[in-house]
Amino acid sequence: MPKKTPNFITACGSPLPMGVSRTPVGYNFALFSRHAEAVSLLLFQTNTQGPLAELKLDPLCNRTGDIWHIIIKNFDPNLRYGYRLHGPFDPAGTGHFYQPERVMLDPYAKALTGGSDWGEVYHRKGPLATGLDSFHRRCIYIEDDFDWEGDRPLNIPLENSIIYEMHIRGYTCHESSGVEHPGTYRGVIEKIPYLKKLGITAVQLLPVAEFNELENTRLNPETGEQLKNFWGYSPLAFFAPKAAYAVNGRDGNQVREFKELVKALHTAGIEVILDVVFNHTAEGGADGPTISFRGINNVIYYLLDPVTRKYLNFSGCGNTVNCNHPLVRDLIINCLHYWVVEMHVDGFRFDLASILGRGSKGEVLADPPMVEKIAEDPILAHTKIIAEAWDAAGLYQVGSFSSHHRWAELNGRFRDDARHFLCGHANSIATLATRIAGSSDLYGHNRRRPVNSINFITSHDGFTLHDLVSFAGKHNLANGEDNRDGDDHNISWNSGVEGATDDPEIMDLRRRRVRTAAVILLLSQGVPMLLAGDEFGRTQRGNNNAYCQDNEVSWLDWRLAEQNTDLLNFFQGLIALRKRYRLFRRNQFFRDQSLAGPPEITWQGLIPGRQDWSATARVLAFQLHGDGEPDFFIMLNSASSSQLFTLPSLPPGRRWRQLIDTAATPPTDIVIDAQAQAKPISGPRLKVAEFAAVVLIAKHPALRAKGAGGRNKR
Repeated sequence: MPKKTPNFITACGSPLPMGVSRTPVGYNFALFSRHAEAVSLLLFQTNTQGPLAELKLDPLCNRTGDIWHIIIKNFDPNLRYGYRLHGPFDPAGTGHFYQPERVMLDPYAKALTGGSDWGEVYHRKGPLATGLDSFHRRCIYIEDDFDWEGDRPLNIPLENSIIYEMHIRGYTCHESSGVEHPGTYRGVIEKIPYLKKLGITAVQLLPVAEFNELENTRLNPETGEQLKNFWGYSPLAFFAPKAAYAVNGRDGNQVREFKELVKALHTAGIEVILDVVFNHTAEGGADGPTISFRGINNVIYYLLDPVTRKYLNFSGCGNTVNCNHPLVRDLIINCLHYWVVEMHVDGFRFDLASILGRGSKGEVLADPPMVEKIAEDPILAHTKIIAEAWDAAGLYQVGSFSSHHRWAELNGRFRDDARHFLCGHANSIATLATRIAGSSDLYGHNRRRPVNSINFITSHDGFTLHDLVSFAGKHNLANGEDNRDGDDHNISWNSGVEGATDDPEIMDLRRRRVRTAAVILLLSQGVPMLLAGDEFGRTQRGNNNAYCQDNEVSWLDWRLAEQNTDLLNFFQGLIALRKRYRLFRRNQFFRDQSLAGPPEITWQGLIPGRQDWSATARVLAFQLHGDGEPDFFIMLNSASSSQLFTLPSLPPGRRWRQLIDTAATPPTDIVIDAQAQAKPISGPRLKVAEFAAVVLIAKHPALRAKGAGGRNKR
């Protein structure tokens, strides 16, 4: 006979699936906790502090193995829920951290209450119930009934991808964005026409899983305002989208609004890649809040020192998730499945992914089960998986994160080598050539290809592109840590003056270097990733760690898109050039020049046939030999003076024409392959200004007749 608890009819329930699920007989709740001695399901009404009911789970009826479960036959899905767990509290001994006075979040919760308004402290109405915690987030049941209207994954090949990294709030929060719903998922929808015109193929969103932006307790010493966790690398619930990014983030509407964003982007032909954080949680170290994992099964979810039982901290955030425990692996895989199957996302960028390869004692595993499980998972078979192949403890695995061809990596070597060249450093030519060619030294084995390299020069973590050429050092005093935070190794050069200047020569040099960086990024083999706003000169005023700045430091100032139209046009043209010609989007490495067959790429210094890979070299040029497409000749100069290049010869009837000169005055700095406009080169030599790039094209006669790329015009 089913038993009655005040107003609720319950039954034993099922251990699967985890979380909350609707069944023909009611709503099933399932929670894993191996070491809990007693578990209660707490139910709450909206805007009340104390529970409406506390359902104590009978270990004889409501437990299967390590899963606690219960069915509520007359459950109202508008209710909120959480769990109370009893068990040992012995952090320094067994490592257990049970705190029954606190209500734990369900690790499988699809949405949370209490954070619907960005930056506002959430207070529940009604008296504080004795014995309950002061953490005011609760879990919500979400019905998966969104009408996708036939939306399916776009499955854009990696070689055709151009990734655009953005922050949901920061992208449209500034008053200049001109959107009706600034700082929200809908605000990004309003900017889709801009994204389409720019030409990118995927947006990579900084974390959208629920986090507490008010967890930062520091003050801005310049303004006295409380700093925030703006970026969101501090997850409360892996499955739940951020409510404060929704126009109406109450009652689970944030899930619907996120799906609307994905659907709208897909309609525009743009994929969605999520920056996911499985390496640590918002619970931090031993002095952090107990919210979920710590109070459910601390010794399984986290890496603990085997002797002291202190948290091992490979994330730099106080705790490290025990990613290779079988139960945690299941949680991560189930989470990825949910975002792909139910939320329709197209890929993931794994924050501090090297932690996915650490064992239970923090050791680096030779063949990490978690890394292989993600790569081999059949549901994720066409999902883009990108590793940030390092962690905060110094483990750096760029090129060696995984031998599996499915894993792409953020190529930190590309970033560093490109920056060295852009600063005119010694020993930068040979390494840059390797990066431009797709980084075969890193990815030229185990069936991997140039697309395993996600190329970038800037990202959210560090200087913007404008700041990279405007600051020699970080300026992070506003972060409240006496400028100690942020990377000191920026590989940047301020072009002669630190920060803002009205010196026309320095301003011209900075513009040139930004454009040269764009040429290197977008015309290299591999997959380019741009930082949002770099295309129109966004600045963070020299702050290279703006994780806590919820203000104009982090918000995109869209007035710059109007002031710097010439730079925006340059990026648009460069993206269009990459998308038009397959030569810039190869899915195989260049053939070894010692092998038989026509050359695919030819390197030179100032003179054809002479390659200078020495430490003192400051120039690099290469010819891409078209196979059914035009030839291209690209010249790069990082010397402090102009350099005279001798152009490679062409067969009779063909001539070089200039598409790009990053030192030229706009709009003559770029031509979008319009043959009538492209400037013909009259002589055998061409001068390239200091820190500039020049791109030439030579079309075959047959191609000139047919149009770009050999396709007949219609």
